[in-house]
Amino acid sequence: MIGIFRFVLVVLLLTVVAMTSALVTMHFAIHGAEVSIPNFKGMTAADAGQRAASLGLTLQVENRLYSADVPVGRIANQSPAAGAIVRRGWGVWLTESLGPQKLAIPDLRGKEQRVATIEIRRAGFQTGTVAAMAWPSAQPGTVIAQSPEPDASGVESPVMNLLVAAPGNFSQPEGGLVMPELEGQVFTGAALALARMGLHLAPVKEADMHAGSPGVPGTVGGAPPPMYPPGTVVAQNPAAGSHVDGSTLIELTVAK
Repeated sequence: MIGIFRFVLVVLLLTVVAMTSALVTMHFAIHGAEVSIPNFKGMTAADAGQRAASLGLTLQVENRLYSADVPVGRIANQSPAAGAIVRRGWGVWLTESLGPQKLAIPDLRGKEQRVATIEIRRAGFQTGTVAAMAWPSAQPGTVIAQSPEPDASGVESPVMNLLVAAPGNFSQPEGGLVMPELEGQVFTGAALALARMGLHLAPVKEADMHAGSPGVPGTVGGAPPPMYPPGTVVAQNPAAGSHVDGSTLIELTVAK
């Protein structure tokens, strides 16, 4: 009888040990691969890369902006923010500083689009969104608006967006204008188009559209969710094709 009791006791002890070991293993499997994202701001891209590699994170410089506060070549911003808990292998998106703005913004209005893009490159900028819209008294293919404005100061991005006159009649349907498709466009280009139509923006909403961020859907059917660069319009209200007029407030959601 005593032998049976000892046998049962040993079996129970072994079961408890096995369950404890399984729980510990599960804990490390779930939490052992998690890391806290460090603060990369102020680092060089090389230093940030070494720090990320030591934690099993991947880095991508997705944007470069002018900054009066952050020296050229240093990290000015990051997403996700420092302190966020993520799994190893997670991607972190960085914005690198170009230093203070030192380049003059050329005046491209009235110039043919091809000539304007050449002048953008010569001035040391990049061509961003080029939107087209029919406009009265404008030669098709010429620039009717630009962002940033000529000789603007305090510019953040080295990208210049253009609004170009398109062939066609500039007419309003009965009851107002037709809302254009703005999703996927750089916000500054979309704002230019709306201003030229006489429409007004509501306060702009921001959304963190990186994969894995709160509110962003996960993979569907094995395909990753869309990735939107910062400053891109990801949603609009009213929808494209809706009839709008000067009293309509246009709501845009922009990726941050």
